[in-house]
Amino acid sequence: MKKNKLTDLRSYLDLLRAEHDLLEIHEEVDPYLEIAEIHRRVIQQQGPALLFRNVKGSSFPVVTNLFGTQNRLDLAFGKKPQEFVRDIVHLLETIMPPTPGKLWQNRGLFVDASRIGLKNVKNAPILENALVPPKLSSLPMLTSWHSDGGPFVTLPLVYTEHPVDRTHNLGMYRIQRHSDTQTGIHWQIHKGGGYHYHEAEKRDEALPLTLYIGGPPALMLSAIAPLPEDIPELMLTSLVMGERLPMTKDPRGGHRLVAHSEFAIKGVVPPHIRQPEGPFGDHYGYNSLEHDYPVFEVSHLYHRNDAIYPATVVGRPKQEDYFIGDYLQDLLSPLFPLVMKGVKSLKTFGETGFHCLAAARVTDRYPREAFAAGLRILGEGQLSLTKFLIITDGGVDITDFRALWTHVLERVRWDQDLFVFANVSQDTLDYTGPSVNKGSKAMLMGLGKEPIRVLPHSFSGSLPLSCSNPVAFLPGTLVVEGTGYEESPELPVELAQHSGLKDWQVILLVDDVKEATISMQEFLWTFFTRFEPAADLYGASTSVKRFHVGLEAPIVIDCRMKPWYTEVLEVDEPTRQLVDEKIERIIPKKWL
Repeated sequence: MKKNKLTDLRSYLDLLRAEHDLLEIHEEVDPYLEIAEIHRRVIQQQGPALLFRNVKGSSFPVVTNLFGTQNRLDLAFGKKPQEFVRDIVHLLETIMPPTPGKLWQNRGLFVDASRIGLKNVKNAPILENALVPPKLSSLPMLTSWHSDGGPFVTLPLVYTEHPVDRTHNLGMYRIQRHSDTQTGIHWQIHKGGGYHYHEAEKRDEALPLTLYIGGPPALMLSAIAPLPEDIPELMLTSLVMGERLPMTKDPRGGHRLVAHSEFAIKGVVPPHIRQPEGPFGDHYGYNSLEHDYPVFEVSHLYHRNDAIYPATVVGRPKQEDYFIGDYLQDLLSPLFPLVMKGVKSLKTFGETGFHCLAAARVTDRYPREAFAAGLRILGEGQLSLTKFLIITDGGVDITDFRALWTHVLERVRWDQDLFVFANVSQDTLDYTGPSVNKGSKAMLMGLGKEPIRVLPHSFSGSLPLSCSNPVAFLPGTLVVEGTGYEESPELPVELAQHSGLKDWQVILLVDDVKEATISMQEFLWTFFTRFEPAADLYGASTSVKRFHVGLEAPIVIDCRMKPWYTEVLEVDEPTRQLVDEKIERIIPKKWL
């Protein structure tokens, strides 16, 4: 697994510098709103990583946009980890019965596997400086949006251990600074760290926590990866690095420390204590609201000499997490058929914040086998948060939404191939449901080799008086602008029953057709982040047979903003003007 040895953040920055993919900025910048807006403008143009050397109110430089292009992901992680995962899957599929010849053919794989693990070191850079008591305000935590509830650690690497069996979790759970010694911790029960805290709280115990900021690029990737609960993230870190991960003993006790992290913040999360956390501009592109979450009581803080503070900015896709998510899907996709029988390939769409839309190509050898495969997906780890799942058994490229959607609409039987599961859990950040964490899911299947209908490509019908600006954005799919939800909540029913639309399979009802159809990115974002399946799907008619609800086309999906939805994230005018004034001095014109 030989590649550039990126053992810490600095080695990665050296590589980016050598590749002319790192821009160093020496003019003073503010971690309150300004850095985030500079970052957003640069990442929109696929610009370089940004190293801010002069950060207001802190002695630590800030680096952002570490992974915001495919090229930087290749530099950070390379192709070898993907090859290793594919080889492991191939071995598991072909090794039985084991023979000396098969073992010999795979000897290189066993050598690579022997390099995976942890190793203890004594002279660890992370121990070079200690702050006791800690002073979290010395860290240049970003406030990314004017509506945010305060400064956040936006690349937090949160390490915990199960209070009973000591298995570990490394996850990325947002951290809001409350004071110099306390933060919020945005845990959700369906995430690994949340499980650990739930178990500790049942035992009336505080849960020890180590918050890393910075380290090997592989450590950051592993914290984001949606691994099954029984796969340790630090092993994935070692796999991606291509060598054992150096760890060191904390002289003050507790968890061992990642030796080459930039910052390590240690403390405990006490049981039964909650404080308001948020609001926060999240990766769906909306403002998530203030809610009560556990608190992290910090006891001490370590950092390297000349520590560099890494950060990212989340918001309306595409942001940095989009590129990381796609890389992780490529890395882990060979494992899907092993853990979910019948699933040949799987794609979650970063354009929708990942959880809002997924698609899978599955086997359908007997009646409704595809449905069983869909249930496996909806029951697997973080995939259980999927709101809308598209299933096909065809040879279509499921990463190409235009081709996939057309293929499915040509084959779907609306009376039997659409399943809506109401009154289930929904992603905490998705406010389309009736209340936080509650909502619904849908599974749409388009099966069979041959189409059963021809889809229209242009519109020549009529619309209700309350609708306008029809755009045939995709075959069989019409996007229509209507009056607002509060004025016309029953408009979807009228639209579905309108005689001038009977040739169309799907009609999206939106607030602004021009914005929704300016690109595939905006179409997907508007479509899948602004409706809840159990509340916003309508058919020309509805039938119930054997407890299954069937619909008749056209299917109208109400994607208008509703009164209980949170605001779309927008840059505030003072921040826009502040960055406008200096952006051309600090960023080359080719990145603007």
